[in-house]
Amino acid sequence: MENNQPIIVKRVKKNAGGHHGGAWKIAFADFATAMMAFFLVMWLMSSATPEQKKAISGYFQDPIGFTESASPHAIDLGGSPTPAPDRTLNPEIQDLTDSQDVDIDADQVESLADKLERERLELVLQELQNKVEENPELQRFKDQILFEITQDGLRIQIVDAENRPMFALGSANLQPYFEDILLAMADTIRAVPNKISISGHTDAKPFVGRGDFGNWELSANRANAARRALIAGGYADEQVARVVGYASSALFDRNDPFNPVNRRIDIVVLTKKAQRAIEGEQGGEEPPAPADGAAPGGAANEPLPAGQVRERLNIFEEGALQFDQLGNQ
Repeated sequence: MENNQPIIVKRVKKNAGGHHGGAWKIAFADFATAMMAFFLVMWLMSSATPEQKKAISGYFQDPIGFTESASPHAIDLGGSPTPAPDRTLNPEIQDLTDSQDVDIDADQVESLADKLERERLELVLQELQNKVEENPELQRFKDQILFEITQDGLRIQIVDAENRPMFALGSANLQPYFEDILLAMADTIRAVPNKISISGHTDAKPFVGRGDFGNWELSANRANAARRALIAGGYADEQVARVVGYASSALFDRNDPFNPVNRRIDIVVLTKKAQRAIEGEQGGEEPPAPADGAAPGGAANEPLPAGQVRERLNIFEEGALQFDQLGNQ
């Protein structure tokens, strides 16, 4: 009898490529992310300061107090977050808001201010020297214009020459070229906030004239005439700290009291310390008399181009008040 039952053949499809699905990729990505986070935490722990570590610890112990009181970030470039006293859940966390005040050393502030001031005066000196070199009229008298930095500021000395006096004989009338020198300097001197002192000097030759008028009166009158010329050049009158006559008591050339260079006008752009001394405050000293054979001084560094000097002077003019205010606190 014939068997008509159908024959069923099962064929099993084998995976020749060995593909097991994409689950392993997700697991590997999670592992890589975890490792990256681990090394990031290790880097933060090695580079963070003790204060930052304390802030991080406080954040994880009491996130509510930290997020409500300050920055929502555990580490902020603007400062470390601190817990809010009225919202913190952990009373043992130290309130970081009561940080200790940083004491500013008064001597350090004064030293920084003096350094800035000296650099500013050196720039003024170089600008004045550049102006003398650039101006053909002033260049003719550059041997009579002396510059130096002293402990009390920038000293500008304009001295007499044998055949080229600054004033008419025995009077306080300015010669035209001397007036031009003062007018040219006024624009540069007023670029700094420092006050100035103006002093007049004569040689040892006695003044021949009225009995009640001598070298003391003559030197004071000449210093005041120089002040008027600077004011005419745009310099503020309130920036003049002192106008004084020394007669022949502080000779430029002590070996030759009758040397024409002893007849001179001194303009000192004062430091703040010297200004306070003049105004009766504590500190500062009287400007010393020039040494015998004194020569024009200058900045020790290489001279800057004229344009760069003027640019830096403008910067100092804007920033000087900040140091003055800091030093007065």
